[in-house]
Amino acid sequence: MSQIINRTISVAPMLDWTDKHCRYFLRQISKHTLLYTEMVTTGAIIFGKGDYLAYNQAEHPIALQLGGSDPVDMARCSSKAQSYGYDEVNINVGCPSDRVQNGRFGACLMAEPSTVASCIKAMQSEVDIPVTVKSRIGIDDMDEYKDLSHFIETVAESGCHTFVVHARKAWLKGLSPKQNRDVPPLMYDRVYQLKQEFPELHIGINGGVKSLADSAEHLKHIDSVMIGREVYSNPFILAEVDRLFYQDEAPAKTRFEVVQAMLPYVEQQITEGARPWHIARHMLGLFQGQPGGRIWRRYLSENGTKAGVGIELLTDALDVLLEAQNKAKIFQSEALG
Repeated sequence: MSQIINRTISVAPMLDWTDKHCRYFLRQISKHTLLYTEMVTTGAIIFGKGDYLAYNQAEHPIALQLGGSDPVDMARCSSKAQSYGYDEVNINVGCPSDRVQNGRFGACLMAEPSTVASCIKAMQSEVDIPVTVKSRIGIDDMDEYKDLSHFIETVAESGCHTFVVHARKAWLKGLSPKQNRDVPPLMYDRVYQLKQEFPELHIGINGGVKSLADSAEHLKHIDSVMIGREVYSNPFILAEVDRLFYQDEAPAKTRFEVVQAMLPYVEQQITEGARPWHIARHMLGLFQGQPGGRIWRRYLSENGTKAGVGIELLTDALDVLLEAQNKAKIFQSEALG
C-alpha cells in the first residue's frame, strides 16, 4: 500500500542544483518540505558506474525524479529506488533539452501519453511508493487545453493520481532549456482548470512561484505548490513553510544555526572526498536580503575553490559576515544618535 506524503510544498528537481548536498542543506531549513532529486536517467542507474541513488537519510521526505520511456527500465529503476528508501518516484515529462529529447524522455513524452501510461503501469506493478508525473501544460503546437486534458486523462487511467504541472508550455524547437523557463508565458488558469475537471486527482503547480504568499494563493485553487529557482537563490524562504503549511510550531533554525548545523556534514563529506565548495555553492543565497549577504556570497565564491580549503571556509565566512553586520549596527546607531 502506498504511503501518504504531505506534498503541500515541494522543491523542484533542478539539474546541477538539487544534488544531495543541496537537499541536505535545505532540510536544515524545513523539516517537512518534499525534496526532489535532480533528474536521473534510467541509463545512468542501470549502466552507470557511480551510485546515482545515494542520499542522506536526513533528506526525507525525498522523491526520485526519473528520466526514461521504456516501461521495463522504468520499473526496474523504480524498484531499486524503493529498495533505497525513496518516498516517491516521479516521471520527468517536462524537460525540453535536446539531450533529453534524443533519449526520448522529458517534455517530448507529452505527445505520447500512452507511453507514459505504460510506464506508470509497469512501475506501479513493482513498487508500493507513489509514482507521479511532472509535466508542462503543452509542447510546440500541442498547446491547447484539450491536449493537456487528454494527456492527464490518459495517464490517470493507468493509475497515476498525482500530477505536478509547470504552467508554461515548452518549445522543443527554437528555445533553449533556459529560455523555456522564462519565455513561454505562465498560464496558471490552465492548471486550475485541470483541478476543476479532475477533482479526484492531486494537481500541483510549478513555475514562477516567488513567495509563500504566492503559494498560499495557488493553494486556493490546486492541491500543492512546487517552488524552483526562488528557493535556490533565496533558500531561507523555506523557514516559514513548516509553520504556515504543516502546522509545525517548533521554532525554525536561524540562518546562523543552519550554518552551524552544516559543519559536521561538511566535515564528514570532506573525509569522503568532497570539496567544501561542492556544498557551499548551494549556500550562497542563505543571507539573501540580509546585512552582509553580499559579503557572505563573495567570500564563499572567492575562497571556495582554493586548494586545500577545509571547514574553515564556512566558519571564516560566518566571521566575516558577523563583522560586517556589527559594523552596520554601529553605523546605524551612530546615525540615529
